[in-house]
Amino acid sequence: MKPYYSGLVGDVGGTNARFALIDGEGRVRNLHIYQASKYASLNEIIADYLERTMGRKHPPRAVIAVAGPVLDGEIEFTNLDWQVSEGELLAQFEFEAVRLINDFAAQALACPMLGPDALKPLGPAIRGAVDCPMVVLGAGTGFGVAGLARSERGDMYVATEGGHAAFAPSDDVEVEIWTHFRARHGRVSIERILSGRGLFELYGVLAGLRQAEATLTDEKAVYEAAGKGDALAIETLDRFCGILGSVAGDLALSFGARGGVFISGGIAPRMAERLATGDFRARFEDKGRLGPYVRQIPTSLVVHPYPAIIGAARELGMMERL
Repeated sequence: MKPYYSGLVGDVGGTNARFALIDGEGRVRNLHIYQASKYASLNEIIADYLERTMGRKHPPRAVIAVAGPVLDGEIEFTNLDWQVSEGELLAQFEFEAVRLINDFAAQALACPMLGPDALKPLGPAIRGAVDCPMVVLGAGTGFGVAGLARSERGDMYVATEGGHAAFAPSDDVEVEIWTHFRARHGRVSIERILSGRGLFELYGVLAGLRQAEATLTDEKAVYEAAGKGDALAIETLDRFCGILGSVAGDLALSFGARGGVFISGGIAPRMAERLATGDFRARFEDKGRLGPYVRQIPTSLVVHPYPAIIGAARELGMMERL
């Protein structure tokens, strides 16, 4: 007997597009990862995936998490030259219902469902306040932020473009960093620094400040050099983690995220030990008079490989119950 699939779920970022089917018991099946830049459109990837897994049949519903703001059921990707709408997907693939949601909103939906094996504590083992907001944030191709409002009536995600809020320097070195980014880019957002491209540019800025030669060619080389003991690469990653801690603390205050702060994205897992043992938590707590407030908030690194898929599956289940 062929399995029944209740829906298609996807997680489409600036680099990778992940798709899976959800079976009748809510389990994730047939996960496949595409390199987004190799395809002309999101529709092309969906068509390929459905052909691979279901042939001519299509599941009744779809929830796709996308990297960028979803406005009136449409998305213009922030880091891809793609546009897509729910109506277009309904017409082409004959779904009964389609929902596009922000990728970090999907991750926010997943956060309460992630067990200890999917999370690595960053800082002290603290239990988040029950039914209080959560926030998830992370750096990758860009920088994403979303919140989760919690109540007895259920959870509701709060999609944002918080990665495009302004970067705030915390010391003299970061003022110099801000000055460089300001001269090159104009307005300096969080994403300008806390992203893959930002990390590599940060390496170059610190090389200039230290009057050192910047010999590395991309952010991957920075990770590798740090692992081999390169002092400038190590300083770059330490500074990146410290800035991430400050931003996470600011967002905890902004959302009142006493339920917990979750660090996700493609970059943070590569720095798991550095985040756990370095300045991340100290910078998170360094909020002046509000230090005691944020010290009661747990911070965790999401180590689950596809949290947005889990969140999209949860949204799919909510659609089925309507």
